[in-house]
Amino acid sequence: MTKLKIGWHREHFLSPLLQFAAQDKGETFELVECPGGTGEMQVKLKSGEIDLCIALTDALIAGIANGQTSYKLVGRYIASPLRWAIITGKDSKYNSVDDLKGTTFGISRLGSGSQVMASVLSLNEGWTEDEQPKFKVNGQFKPLRDSVNSGETSVFLWEWFTTKPYVDSGEVRFIGSVYTPWPCWHIAASPSTSSESIKTFLLSLQPYVQNFNSPQAREKDDIDFVHSYFGHDKEDVKEWLKSVKWEEHLLEVKEDIVRETLRVLAKAGVVKPESAELSIDTFVNTQVASVI
Repeated sequence: MTKLKIGWHREHFLSPLLQFAAQDKGETFELVECPGGTGEMQVKLKSGEIDLCIALTDALIAGIANGQTSYKLVGRYIASPLRWAIITGKDSKYNSVDDLKGTTFGISRLGSGSQVMASVLSLNEGWTEDEQPKFKVNGQFKPLRDSVNSGETSVFLWEWFTTKPYVDSGEVRFIGSVYTPWPCWHIAASPSTSSESIKTFLLSLQPYVQNFNSPQAREKDDIDFVHSYFGHDKEDVKEWLKSVKWEEHLLEVKEDIVRETLRVLAKAGVVKPESAELSIDTFVNTQVASVI
């Protein structure tokens, strides 16, 4: 059997996947790290470098709505919203969200979660056409941090707890945060990947997710794992765990989540309004996932 190539981004949300990989030892799948996040995973799905990924809901849905056909949703992963930090340079002149009108935001890639959420921030703040953010592609996390410190960009958006160690060290500053209006992570796969292989993989991953999500694991084991693997402070891990909930059943996609995400993305100018008329089959591989 051909091993599945699984795209992932180095974030603590993927801890159950890492625990599964440690047990699998490369027998049925291999992890392909994508430091550029969801945008990089979309590129790798198109090129065939990965078969499946666990990535940001908004960027995945926006990609399909804007014409990408190299993947479809095959499951859900995180049930809770994502807290995006708004990050600026340690000595920058930007001290509040209001200071950011019309400035240049750093993003990892075009169509990435960092760009989508900048548009959602603009929508939430009610910025006018002249106040919309401009974008500069910086690629990975370190160039994004360097860019706000050099003054090339005003801010960038990244997951709060991933960024916090760099705030604690004094490298960058938080000036706010914005939450996704949708459950933040879904699972996508190439249509050319065997449906049975995807189902087998996700059904095998599911017990690891359920265990990590359990009250017992949250008490100690989850904290120890995230601290050991990612180096995050244990108190930060405890705070993060209070805010996150994993899905109990992975092989499902909620149609109302897809529709509501499209509605907000259209209001934010990320997708065209007519994308709301697209069939749910455009977004979901119904040979794999149940639409509920």
